[in-house]
Order: sequence, then C-alpha cells, then structure tokens
Amino acid sequence: MEDVIQEIHPFYRETLELLRESGEEFLVGGGFAFCFYTGIARYTKDLDIFCRSRQCPRILHFFAQRGYRVEQTDARWLAKVFKDENFMDIIFDSPNNICSVDDTWFQHSTGATFQGIPVRLIPVEELIWCKTFVQNRERFDGADVNHLLVRQGQHLDWDRLLFRLDRHWQLLLAELLIFQFVYPSAFQEIVPRKLMDDLLQRAAQQYDIPPTVEKICRGPLIDQTQYATDILDWHYKVTTIKTI
Repeated sequence: MEDVIQEIHPFYRETLELLRESGEEFLVGGGFAFCFYTGIARYTKDLDIFCRSRQCPRILHFFAQRGYRVEQTDARWLAKVFKDENFMDIIFDSPNNICSVDDTWFQHSTGATFQGIPVRLIPVEELIWCKTFVQNRERFDGADVNHLLVRQGQHLDWDRLLFRLDRHWQLLLAELLIFQFVYPSAFQEIVPRKLMDDLLQRAAQQYDIPPTVEKICRGPLIDQTQYATDILDWHYKVTTIKTI
C-alpha cells in the first residue's frame, strides 16, 4: 500500500473514515487517483467517490443520518454530500451514461492509503476511459490522458482499455495519435503495435462502407453544451450507434 498524498483536508479524512464505517464498497477517483498514477499533485476542491448506482441511496442515507446535507444532484450519474463549504461527489456513472461503475471496477482497483487510511482507487484504465469523454470547451482532459499513458502505459491492461472504448474506438485512436505527437520518444515502447494497426485499419475501412443512413452527431457524448446547434438547428440526431 502506497501513500497517495502527504496531507489531506480534514473533511476528506472524516468522510473516508465514515465511508469505511458504512460498510459500503467505494473507490477514490478524481485528483487523488490522478496524483497516485502520475505523481502530479493538484489542488482539488472536492473528493470524488465512485460506487455502483444501487449503493448511492444507501450512502446518502448513511451520511444524512449523521447530520450531513445530501443532494441527488443528477439522478443519471451524480450525488453530493456537504459539510459547510466542503463536499464529496458520489459518482456512479458519467454524464453521457457510458462509463457506468460495475463490479469490474472494484476487481481491478488499486490499493493505496491516505495517511494510514486504506482505500481503493479506480483502475487506471477506467480513469483513462472516463477522461477520454471530457472534451468540453471549459475543460479538456487530453493532457491528463497523456500523462496517465506516459506514466502508466507500460503497466496498462491494453486489452481491457480497448474493451472499454471499443464502441467508441475513434476516440481511443485520436488520443493515441495525440499521445504520439506529444511523446514521440515514448510512443513506440508504450503503445502496442497490434493495437495501433487495428485502430488504423478500422479507420481506413470507413471508406469502404456506406455512411450512416441517419444524420448523426455524437458530439454531445464528449461535450454536453457545444453541440446544441447541431441538434437544434442543423437537425442532427444524437445516438450511440455502434460503428464497424
């Protein structure tokens, strides 16, 4: 077990200890997981806790019974626990409802400690998976993905990462091409040749098949606001169709 960070906010320590007391399985993500996997420390305004969707009501009830203010922020993916100006995010999905927390997140999680408090971190593959879809005008996590790849790429379960992104493989290819641009000296030793060949072949094959019959825009899967014009004015349809 490795210590994630030297000092943590008393609120984080308090909530982590209470989560352990609750008996609910949970995973730590956000800036703390990112720091653990990359060594890059950054100020974080909250604590990101991941759990299965069925656990969220029980966790909220547990904290409400102990005097905390709780909020069902978005029934599709997010709830919060508050104490004064501090808060903890309870996350069980992603805003696009693609990165749902399931049992495998726990099976592949990583052990760590917060100043002696044992915790489990979300797997690095799932962290990359989630960040791949964060491409908003206000926030773009491409640099985070690059840092995770350069620091953890040689230890990644690339087959599992491809499994997570297989339906949206174009995003994985795009991330890897950007990674190649940013780290040309590290690319070949980190990214498996077989994976890159597969993704490039898929991209080339798109010219050999007819375009989709429906007029599709998948932009809202990576930015929930900037593609409103496409949907409302240009009459594209939003879908998560599976492409070859």
